[in-house]
Amino acid sequence: MTHARPHLHHWIAGEFVAPGDAGYFDDLNPVDDSLYARAAAGTSADIERAVEMADDAFRKYRHLPAAVREDWMVKASALIERDAGAFADVLIEEIGSPIAKAGFETRFAASFLRAAAGVPRRIRGETIPSDAPGRFSMSLREPVGVVAGITPFNVPLIKGIKQSAMALATGNAFVLLPSESAPRVADMLARLWSEAGVPAGLFNVVYGDGARIGDTLTSHPKVRAITFTGSSRVGRHIAAIAARELKKYTLELGGKSPLVICADADIEKAVAAAIFSIFMYQGQVCMGASRIYVERPIFEDFSKAFAAAASRLTGGDLRDSSTMLGPIISDRQRQRVRRHVDDARDKGANVLAGGQWLGNVCEATVLAGVMPEMDVAREETFGPVTSLYPFDSMDEALRLANDTEYGLSAAIFTRDIDKALKFAREAEVGMVHINAPTLHDEPHVPFGGAKASGFGREGTEVDLDIMTEWKWVTIQTGAAGEGGH
Repeated sequence: MTHARPHLHHWIAGEFVAPGDAGYFDDLNPVDDSLYARAAAGTSADIERAVEMADDAFRKYRHLPAAVREDWMVKASALIERDAGAFADVLIEEIGSPIAKAGFETRFAASFLRAAAGVPRRIRGETIPSDAPGRFSMSLREPVGVVAGITPFNVPLIKGIKQSAMALATGNAFVLLPSESAPRVADMLARLWSEAGVPAGLFNVVYGDGARIGDTLTSHPKVRAITFTGSSRVGRHIAAIAARELKKYTLELGGKSPLVICADADIEKAVAAAIFSIFMYQGQVCMGASRIYVERPIFEDFSKAFAAAASRLTGGDLRDSSTMLGPIISDRQRQRVRRHVDDARDKGANVLAGGQWLGNVCEATVLAGVMPEMDVAREETFGPVTSLYPFDSMDEALRLANDTEYGLSAAIFTRDIDKALKFAREAEVGMVHINAPTLHDEPHVPFGGAKASGFGREGTEVDLDIMTEWKWVTIQTGAAGEGGH
């Protein structure tokens, strides 16, 4: 067990900074809502200071050699592996992660850092043929400056590492506004980067209410790029700010991800994948398969097997490797889960499994007979709740899968490669997985969604597009000929 620091201070320009008039806010353990830590409640002045210090550090350190930035990534990866137990403890106690999920986060973060270590040497331009005689023409990639990152509560270590590592690896400075539900993880990130050798000012953390200070960060004239993970509603707001201020941005937003089970699928494997797809971290995952479409000939058999498997899931000790279900993060989110289940039940849906609560833990809940007018049919629940629907043809499955404003992830189980590829091509999502769960991520892939699920992509390859910008350079090596401009 860890002992949380009683007060967490902002990390600005390499120093811990106490709060001003705003004081502190409570960080609660979602298992029982007990006080876990208190964090500085940031103000607009704190954001202003962090951005100014980040900009100063960027201008001072932007030309560091690639080998130096590479070394930060390598050291940070080793430090996460060294302190994996401490990181897992905080993920368990602060956000209610079962230990299997906490272990996945630490392993992924270390892996991402190893992948990011290669980025500084891949920031390359190219030589370009010129129409003018004697003109040498080339392009360069240069860092944008200060990058703002806003991270969610559900995977705070993964997102914090993804966003900050790519900003630092590409020569930028970074200001992090973490979820109010995960300040302790952000505190550990500040210490991690400092110990890895990142100079003061290149990585900064300000805690606080995003609704109160988020606009100060995203609209600041010295913030040139924004990377955000959260709700589609807030994502649209940030996109409007970025468009108005001509900033680069990536958004990884909500989801209502479909999982399609064809009649020729291996039911046992499909059930296992479906269980993982929606109940991992008690459904608080944007890629969660909250809509499961099953071809009618196997609908009854799959439904019985899936509901039985869901009923066996328990919300026990979070440090027990067999525990999949933990507490829902906050009272507000618990009310949303309850509302979705109660609304569906009141309007005639059948509860095949779950639907009850033990403290702050919601049982794995499986619904059938869900109709479009039910809240759970359209809205993102962000809890351990999914709905089963029958379908009769691949065309119908695709129509149903695409009938949503979201488009993050999708998966299909089938032995028919033609069906699988048809689904992969026509599903209106950013990611498709064949004979696998809807939940998957790797450091180097283009991770992200379509429609209301996001804009742009994350990953050690595609992040170069937001973290750097092109510059064209020419050198006139002789007198311009008739072809010159």
